[in-house]
Amino acid sequence: MFEELKNIKSGKKELREFGITISIVLGLFGGVFLWKQKESFVYLFIISGIFLFFGLVFPKFLKPVQKIWMGLSVILGWLMTRLILSILFFLVITPVNFLARIFGKRFLETKFDKNTDSYWIPKKSIKFDKKRYENQF
Repeated sequence: MFEELKNIKSGKKELREFGITISIVLGLFGGVFLWKQKESFVYLFIISGIFLFFGLVFPKFLKPVQKIWMGLSVILGWLMTRLILSILFFLVITPVNFLARIFGKRFLETKFDKNTDSYWIPKKSIKFDKKRYENQF
């Protein structure tokens, strides 16, 4: 995560893209607010115009805002990845494991057998066919 924070690009091109992107997003939100007849649409359009101006004319002024925004996005991405994977593990994989144990299903053969010479599972020999290489899965 810290490496990603150090590698945030803040060149003129990236700052210009950041300013224009934020301007477009705020303009869209302003349009939705205008359509919903909310009075705060004016502020969104003003801020959108400011970002567009600085993005096109003075992109270097957006550097601190871009660094903060991108830093927050890296931190949020790091947190959300762990949260989503944790939810997936506890709500999907763990119940599947419990159900498999209840019904006696073993996905991996992990028991040690002293009487066997090898745990190698021989592959079934299949006749060579060029088409088989095109459909590997």
